[in-house]
Amino acid sequence: MITREELIAIGHYNKPHGVVGEISATVDVDVDVLRALSCLVSDIDGIYVPFFVNGLRPKTADTVLLTIDGITSEQEAARLVNHDIFALKRDYRQESDDAMADGYPLDYFIGFDLADNDGTRVGTICDVDEQTENAIFVVERDGDEVMVPATDELIVEFDLDRKVITMDLPTGILELN
Repeated sequence: MITREELIAIGHYNKPHGVVGEISATVDVDVDVLRALSCLVSDIDGIYVPFFVNGLRPKTADTVLLTIDGITSEQEAARLVNHDIFALKRDYRQESDDAMADGYPLDYFIGFDLADNDGTRVGTICDVDEQTENAIFVVERDGDEVMVPATDELIVEFDLDRKVITMDLPTGILELN
């Protein structure tokens, strides 16, 4: 069974394209990365379901047309409209192993420990809020949630193997929450 912790949000389905089951999707990753994924995953009635892509055509810079295995009509494609699209973290990591932090979607870092520049553990990143102008890491710390700006300027380093992000946090930022 696929769990949310295994996934990275990479886009959403838009609307059916034509009558043979093709669907438009807006994605946050390059077409080459999308092609390399083993499957796309969506939440269908509370269950994360894998979908296997048979065909992919770029439409615009961030929109693609997808043909998905088993979806052969406009009505079947319509069931996916407005659903989020996720990738398996393990697939995304294999494709992006050499990337820097800004090469990863922020959702990738959910579950990572956050440490201050002096090595002090701050907490665990439990969510990312991208609803504001500047993205924010939501960090679980001693039973509370604190908000930390998720900016490249504050990230000192990240260790993918140990699942730790080290940040140069401004003095007093953890007390603002």
